Amino acid sequence: MQTTRLWIMFMMLLTIGIFSLGTGLAMGQPGADFTTLADKLVNQCAGIHEGDMVLIRGGVRDAKLLEDIAIDCRKLGAFPEIILGSDRMIKLYYTNVPSKYDSQVPQFDLLLANNITAAIEVDYSETTGVLEGVPPERLMATNKAYAIVADANIKRGIRQVYLGNGLYPTSSIARLYGLTKEQLSEIFWDGVNVDYTALQATAEKVKNILTAGKEVRITNPNGTDLKVNIQGKLAFSSDGVISADDVKKGGVNCAVYLPAGEVFLAPVPGTAEGKIVVDRQVYQGKEILGLILTFKAGKLVSMNAKSGLEPFKALYDAADSGKSEFGFIDIGINPDVQLLPGSMLDAWMASGMVTVGMGNNMWAGGDNKSTFSSSHFLHASTLKVDGKTLVDAGLLKP
Repeated sequence: MQTTRLWIMFMMLLTIGIFSLGTGLAMGQPGADFTTLADKLVNQCAGIHEGDMVLIRGGVRDAKLLEDIAIDCRKLGAFPEIILGSDRMIKLYYTNVPSKYDSQVPQFDLLLANNITAAIEVDYSETTGVLEGVPPERLMATNKAYAIVADANIKRGIRQVYLGNGLYPTSSIARLYGLTKEQLSEIFWDGVNVDYTALQATAEKVKNILTAGKEVRITNPNGTDLKVNIQGKLAFSSDGVISADDVKKGGVNCAVYLPAGEVFLAPVPGTAEGKIVVDRQVYQGKEILGLILTFKAGKLVSMNAKSGLEPFKALYDAADSGKSEFGFIDIGINPDVQLLPGSMLDAWMASGMVTVGMGNNMWAGGDNKSTFSSSHFLHASTLKVDGKTLVDAGLLKP
């Protein structure tokens, strides 16, 4: 829940200020080569070409990277534009902007979504708990308003590359997981620099297994035991590269989250049965301990926790219809994202990580447009497809 895909979409769509080329200070990251990274994002991941209209979004921290991305786009004959975002702007929005404007359709963002052909977006968040204290009703209202933009991005097949994926190395995020910033940086950049060709091959194997499957069962010694029907559902992947075939297929095939390495699908609605148990979950920078979610006929029927549940439950209660529906299954396949023993790191793409969620699942190929979305990391779980083990106690076995 620290980084739901619905929140990623909202954060990246919030347009308030424009950052002009040639200004700002670049803050380097250990293990980061911005020149090489920009080239990878533009040429390999997004496949930018002449005539593309490219939206580039990030923060002052990464000014040099944003500039390098823009210049690499222009070198190919594409037309880039840089837009600035920050934790401060998000906080100021909810403290200074009247709530009556939350439900306004974001016309400028919609104009962009109906004209750009690609977007390269760098996580600009510096701290955890940015939304702490924001009334849940306001969060749901802004989510609903921006959903029309996210929907347009998917329908038009805009090529979208998101750099961060919940792991962008900042001191605040490192502390959250009990790591040093240097340790988190190493994990992050190792994941970004994975062999994409090998990753694509693994993704194809896992996608084929899921797409051919009928039932998924997820279990864990902590009490997790969930079954869900996936018959006839297509599996998708974030393998680091938006290929020509992905562009031809369109929709959610045209988005990658870096560090890459995920295969995911939206299961058959109304089929999830059982419960998931999450020993430790983070919401708005604070812990929820002993979270138990129970599903019947595909919908949440009970939500309990040992402690810390109240803020998350308040958000859930404020959401619209569709919030209770089991939404997606996500399997990590990146072998270079190594979770350190004893750390509390949550990472979608870590090989063998199983992540599930409820509510909005448009990004996973589903049709649930709820204003609510949650993500729950199931460490060291076993996932079987039609009785055959795909993930064994957190170890991927495609």
